[in-house]
Amino acid sequence: MEVNYRKAAVIGCGFVGASIAFRFLQQGLFSSLVLLDANRDKAEGEAMDLSDGLPYGAAMEITAGTYDDITDCGLVVVTAGVNQKPGETRLQLIERNAAIMRSIVGEITSRPFGGILLIVSNPVDVLTYVARELSGYPRERVIGSGTVLDTARLKELLGEELGVDSRNVHAFIVGEHGDSELAVWSGANVSGLGLEDFCRLRGKELHEPGRERIYREIRDSANEIIKRKGATYYGIAMAVGRIAACIVKDEHAVLPISVALEGEYGLDQVALSIPSIVGKNGLEKILELPLGESERGALEGSARQLKEVIAGLRLY
Repeated sequence: MEVNYRKAAVIGCGFVGASIAFRFLQQGLFSSLVLLDANRDKAEGEAMDLSDGLPYGAAMEITAGTYDDITDCGLVVVTAGVNQKPGETRLQLIERNAAIMRSIVGEITSRPFGGILLIVSNPVDVLTYVARELSGYPRERVIGSGTVLDTARLKELLGEELGVDSRNVHAFIVGEHGDSELAVWSGANVSGLGLEDFCRLRGKELHEPGRERIYREIRDSANEIIKRKGATYYGIAMAVGRIAACIVKDEHAVLPISVALEGEYGLDQVALSIPSIVGKNGLEKILELPLGESERGALEGSARQLKEVIAGLRLY
């Protein structure tokens, strides 16, 4: 079946899925958007609510549908899954959400789908690997939202700390989107100036305790939001909108998406959030950053944790 790159679907119409659909409406990237949910009434209600805003947004058709309606989609975003509870790690979600992912992938692969799968459900790195393995699709077509949001948090906090527009800050969170993620301080810069050089010119200091404080705030951010309002959804909706724009506009932009590794960084049989070039075909190229020794060790440690979880899933 021919792929319609201006058609997208969101599977799962909870807070995250609905927020992503709203973001897509704002962006005007797609001419058609299909919403799916185990609760058909919920999908229909969201489609109706979003459609009410169409006179003030982009020209677009928004409908509730079934898996038969998404076979020609250029992009399918999967957010379905159970919610993360206060104090619960993303990895503790895996058993329940892996079963949901197995069902969704089975529905999609039983049809002639030729687009890109973008996994957002948590734990996103594990579920990206699960979706890739179960679907048999090339890894270019099965990617996850990864640490795109975590990286935005890093840029925001560094911008505040250094007194500079966060859009001029270039730095990455990599590894697991979760407790074992790491900040790549060795490559951080502000508009091409290394972090230490910029701090010196700005009259600022950002030593190890300050870096550790920022890292912990990023790592724990989701739990802090969940404690206060029960769920996180606006930030991830903005992150997914950014990934979608890279695909639809063929931007060849660099984003730390979740990807299945096949020897990069000496790792395989795992998906991790790694800076990669993203374009109309999904993943174009995984970038191997020149990590410091401690950073490489932390990345390998993150991979070990995720591989242990994957090994316990008995995918086949």
